[in-house]
Amino acid sequence: MIGLRTAIALLACVPLVSALAACGEEDGRAADGGERLRVVATTGQAADFARAVGGGRVAVTGLLAPNADPHEFEIRPDDVKALDGAELVVRSGGDLDQWLEGAIDSAGIDAKVVTLADAVALAGDDPHWWQDPRNAIRAVAALRDALSEVDPAGAGAYERNAAAYTARLERLDRAVATCIDKVSKADRTLVTTHDALGYYARRYGIRVVGAVIPSRSTAAQPSAGDISELIDTIKREHVKAVFAESSVRPDVEEAIAHESGARIGRALWADTLGPAGSDGATYVDSIASNTAALVDGFSGGQISCRPKP
Repeated sequence: MIGLRTAIALLACVPLVSALAACGEEDGRAADGGERLRVVATTGQAADFARAVGGGRVAVTGLLAPNADPHEFEIRPDDVKALDGAELVVRSGGDLDQWLEGAIDSAGIDAKVVTLADAVALAGDDPHWWQDPRNAIRAVAALRDALSEVDPAGAGAYERNAAAYTARLERLDRAVATCIDKVSKADRTLVTTHDALGYYARRYGIRVVGAVIPSRSTAAQPSAGDISELIDTIKREHVKAVFAESSVRPDVEEAIAHESGARIGRALWADTLGPAGSDGATYVDSIASNTAALVDGFSGGQISCRPKP
């Protein structure tokens, strides 16, 4: 177990970089030549939804860099500066971005703040609501209303953008269900880095049997006993694959897979989106990529299916 404990320590070594340095701020000119509405969003998902609904009328700055863990994020001076110029601030909600509260106080802003978690169907205190596309649809409606309130002249554009994106999310939901249904229910047993896919699992009939970090936050640490118990569970439940997450080093997951006889699945987009050009660069991409990875892992590589909304 020494090797496992050494690997566990490596989980804390996730590199965090300034979101603004990584992503930059979008151009300030709107499609009609006027100034774009300045929007700041905490997570990659929140920023992606804001871009989809806002279209050419908004300039969105995402505070969280691609592939960075929101549970470990720390506000930096450039982030406070970005908030100072915001006209709308978009929060994901829950303990995922509680770090924003102090930054808003530091910036002394009076921008409208919308918390997307307030508009969705939450399951207890689990903040990973976007893993169910039906919640993404609810969040899009909340963003449409918030943008229209701040920028009434753009209400028609926000309505059209939200309707088009909602239709795409509905297609995504149906396509994911079709892919997951290709796998027998007995094989839909999920083990991930931490408990971040509960909404996805409930939506698509997947059984979560364990997590490397038995918590909804990657800030927690598993014990040697937790690891040993998880290995026994994987063997008992005949789990075919262990799925690491894109924002952490997969050392622990690889060791557990080796000890239990399971495969290591393709990395999942759990708390974060990926950089431009990756298969998790947008919310839709991330859900489609996760679905393809899960179908492959659940079936032992026998079934391939990627949603095409």
